[in-house]
Amino acid sequence: MTIREFIHRMPKAELHLHIEGSFEPELMFKIANRNGIKLPYRDIDTLKRAYNFNNLQEFLDIYYAGAGVLITEQDFYDLTWAYLQKIHQQNVVHTEIFFDPQTHTERGIAFDTVINGIYNALLDGQKKLGISFVLIMSFLRHLDETSAFKTLQSVLKHKDKIKAVGLDSSEVGNPPSKFKKVFDAARQEGFLTVAHAGEEGPAAYVYEALDLLKVSRIDHGNRSLEDAELVDRLVALQMPLTVCPLSNYKLKVVEDMRTHPLKKMLQLGMKATVNSDDPAYFGGYMNENFMIVTESLDLSKEDLIQLSKNAFEASFINNDLKQKYLSQLDTFQKRNLL
Repeated sequence: MTIREFIHRMPKAELHLHIEGSFEPELMFKIANRNGIKLPYRDIDTLKRAYNFNNLQEFLDIYYAGAGVLITEQDFYDLTWAYLQKIHQQNVVHTEIFFDPQTHTERGIAFDTVINGIYNALLDGQKKLGISFVLIMSFLRHLDETSAFKTLQSVLKHKDKIKAVGLDSSEVGNPPSKFKKVFDAARQEGFLTVAHAGEEGPAAYVYEALDLLKVSRIDHGNRSLEDAELVDRLVALQMPLTVCPLSNYKLKVVEDMRTHPLKKMLQLGMKATVNSDDPAYFGGYMNENFMIVTESLDLSKEDLIQLSKNAFEASFINNDLKQKYLSQLDTFQKRNLL
């Protein structure tokens, strides 16, 4: 079995996926036309050429422009269903999806429209494709905490649909401490917490996410490696890091995939996982992310199994389902490695 076949067949869980970031150009134009919205790009090829970013902010600018064509519940359903069909082809059996309600409510789209479209697609994915899921609502960190509190209030009647809250968008200059109160309130409502930290922001942001937001996972976490004491703490806690290799490369978080920190994380005993982040914009879903790190970092099949195991263990699913997936991975390993 080739390494590509091994990656394809290996059961996988994705823990860091922004559903708005799975918006492929073809679907974006289709929905824009359906809603009578003119995109600032002449055609699909022009839009694809625009996917050449120098930093996180340049990406976010085009990301928010694309999200602006999503209007109806059907739009959000179609976006989510397209992603589920894609990962089903890549043997991803569990996904934990971020969505950014403020991206939509700030432009007049009702919170219920957003969540119902996404959630109904996820239910269909579970029923028709066998993909289990967890939904995570993210606060936009470039907005203020008052806006985050308003969003938290909107979600309370949907508590049965959402497992956790997160923090994303422009990291530099928007530390986790800015959102301590709303995260405290979210935990009091029973939500788990996660946060983007240490992508473009410093290791200090990872400390804040741990100490102030009380997170269960760190999203990205690359710059944790700049602080040996922090690394020791993350290892001791077995704090999961949802690492996004192609995203890091496309956004210039790393200049060369051969210097990506993922292998070092594994060697240090950190609980790293592989994820696609915003796959439509960064050139790959789960299998492509696994493939690029395997080729660039000379990862072994044992490394790949460990990364997949880390993801299932770090997931927010119940223990019975977690053990089911870990057993499937163990069977795959015994058949293909031992």
